[in-house]
Amino acid sequence: MASPTRVPGCDSLLLELSEARARSDALFDIVRPEAVYERPIAERHRIIFYLGHLEAFDWNLFGRELGVLKSFAPSFDKLFAFGIDPVNGELPDDQPNDWPERKQVLHYNQGVRAALDDQLPAVLEGPDERQRTLSQFLHVAIEHRLMHVETLSYMLHRLPLNLKCGQQRDPPPRAPQVRPQMTEIRPGIATLGLRREDGVFGWDNEFEEHSVFVSAFRIDTYKVTNLQYLRFMAEGGYRERSFWSDADWEWLQSNGTLHPAFWIRRGNHFFFRTMFDEVPLPLDWPAYVSHAEASAYARWAHKELPSEGEWHRAAYGAHNGAERRYPWGDVRPTARLGNFDFQYWDPTPAAAFPAGSSAFGVTDLMGNGWEWTRTVFAPFEGFEPFPFYPGYSANFFDNRHYVMKGASPRTAACLLRRSFRNWFQSRYPYLYSGFRCVEH
Repeated sequence: MASPTRVPGCDSLLLELSEARARSDALFDIVRPEAVYERPIAERHRIIFYLGHLEAFDWNLFGRELGVLKSFAPSFDKLFAFGIDPVNGELPDDQPNDWPERKQVLHYNQGVRAALDDQLPAVLEGPDERQRTLSQFLHVAIEHRLMHVETLSYMLHRLPLNLKCGQQRDPPPRAPQVRPQMTEIRPGIATLGLRREDGVFGWDNEFEEHSVFVSAFRIDTYKVTNLQYLRFMAEGGYRERSFWSDADWEWLQSNGTLHPAFWIRRGNHFFFRTMFDEVPLPLDWPAYVSHAEASAYARWAHKELPSEGEWHRAAYGAHNGAERRYPWGDVRPTARLGNFDFQYWDPTPAAAFPAGSSAFGVTDLMGNGWEWTRTVFAPFEGFEPFPFYPGYSANFFDNRHYVMKGASPRTAACLLRRSFRNWFQSRYPYLYSGFRCVEH
C-alpha cells in the first residue's frame, strides 16, 4: 500500500506555530512577575488567565479533535478554556487567590508544548484527510494565538508603567503635515469573503465569497486624527445629546466618559498613553476610539461611518474595475507599506506610509489601527460554523457587534488578508481602533 503524501504546508505551519509561541512569550516578558494577577481592564480576565489560555486552547483543539493526546491536567484544560466577551455592567469578581500559582501555569504550558511537539509530527505520516484536518487546526492555533497577542497588547497598554519591563523602541516615522481631505470613490463591485472551493484557510465568518455593488461616495483620505477629534470635543462632542444614540448616551453618562480611553488629561493638556510611556498628545496620530465615539464624531461632521462594502471598495478597488489583494497591490506586506506586524507598539502619523495607499489614493487602510464600519457583524450567505469551534463567530451575531476592517500596529501579517473580519461591541473603548468617515 502506498504511503500517504504530505499535505503541502504542514511542516512550515509547525514552524509558524513555534514562531507564534515565541511572539506570545515575548509579550508576557514585559509583565513584571508581581503583576501577573493584575486585571488591567475590569471587563477582562486577570493576566494569569491568558498565560494559561493559549496552551489550553491548543491542547483542547488538538487533543479533542485529533484524539492523539491524553490530558494530564484536566482542571487546567477547563479553567483556561474560555475568555470573556465584555458586556456592560457584567464584571468578573474573581480574586487573585482563585487562580493557580504562576509556576504551576508555566509548568502546564511546558507540558502541553512538549506533548504537542512530540505527537503532531506523527500526524503528518497519517492519512491525507487527517493531514488536512491538522493543517486547518494549525492555522486556527497560530492565528488564535496571534490574535491574542494583539488583544493582550491593548490590555497590557492599561497596565501601570511601573508594572511593565520597558523595551528599546524605534522612534515612529516622520510624516508631512497634511490637511483633512476626502477622496472620490467611483461606483463599482466589492468582493467580500472567500470561496470554499479554493481550499484556502479562513475563519468561518469569512465564507462564502460574494459581490456587492457599491454606489459612488467620498471617503476620508486619512484616518481621523487626534487633532480633528479635539475639535469635535471642543465643540461639545461629549456634551451634545444629539450626536449619540440612546444606548451610547447612557453609556457616556454612566461612565463619566469625557475623552478617549488612550488619552490622559492633566489640567488643560492631553497626553497619550503609549505602551511604555506617556507623551504629549500627538496631533497627527489616528484617534483610537470606540464605535460609539466614532459614530458621534461622524454625526457631528454630518457624515457617517463606511459600510463594510464601501470600505472594501475604497481599499481594494481599482480604476479598471479589478480588485487588488491588498490596498497597495498584490505584493506581500512589508515594513514600508504600513504600521502592522509588530513593527511598533503605538500609532504612527496618519500619513506616514504613502506607499501603502490604495488605487484611489486612500492611505493607511492596512495598519495603524482597525477601522470601524457601520455594518453590524452578521453571517454571509452560506455561513457554516466550524464544527470544532461552533461559537467562534455565531456567538456574536447578536446585533451588538460591528465589523472592523484593516489592521493595527500589533496585527500579524497573516491576518492582513482581504477577507479577514474583526468585530467588537460599540461601547468598548480599549481597542487599537480608529476610523474614517464617508459622504454620499
